[in-house]
Amino acid sequence: MSSPTAVPPLAHEGAHKDYEGAKLGMWLFLFTEILLFGGLFILYSAYRARYPLEFHEAGRHLNVFIGVANTVLLLTSSLTLAVSITAIRKGDRKLCVRCLSGTLILGAGFLVNKYIEWSGEIGRGLYPNSPVLLKRPQGDQIFFGLYYSMTGLHGLHVLAGIVLLSIMLALVGRRKITGSDFNKLENAGLYWHLVDVIWIFLLPLFYLAA
Repeated sequence: MSSPTAVPPLAHEGAHKDYEGAKLGMWLFLFTEILLFGGLFILYSAYRARYPLEFHEAGRHLNVFIGVANTVLLLTSSLTLAVSITAIRKGDRKLCVRCLSGTLILGAGFLVNKYIEWSGEIGRGLYPNSPVLLKRPQGDQIFFGLYYSMTGLHGLHVLAGIVLLSIMLALVGRRKITGSDFNKLENAGLYWHLVDVIWIFLLPLFYLAA
């Protein structure tokens, strides 16, 4: 009498476990990012409490229009990214590609605006250790030091997000991301949404500080 043959586990069960592990790993990574920017926000708050008038005056030199425009760009990019994930889940690859491409264009627009803004500030001598800034009160110097550090770090995260989403776009085009296997795109979306949320905090701290 033959012994019963062991039934191998279903392939999708192992895949499901991998998806859960990947998502947990992404959330842990995002938590470290929150700790990083959270520490910078605390540092900003401490100096803002110490130099309230200087921060108020320094904030008036920033371009509020560009700050708000960049906010609109990032919020819209989060919307197009969310639509792309919904589209691939429904099997609409063309819509997913279009929306992902739109997200990349909006993210690139953000970086172009940031370049224009920084160029203007640097052209006026408002950058760390510049002769113009060294003549201003210490609170102004600290403000612009934090401004370039925090917005620059955020800009690097936007650039990293663009590279990541470009890879996702290539995977969608090669059908490596499909309606039944979209975990990579979903995790990339979590990262992009965090980048957007961080900017929403940076906007009032610097551009609306006046």
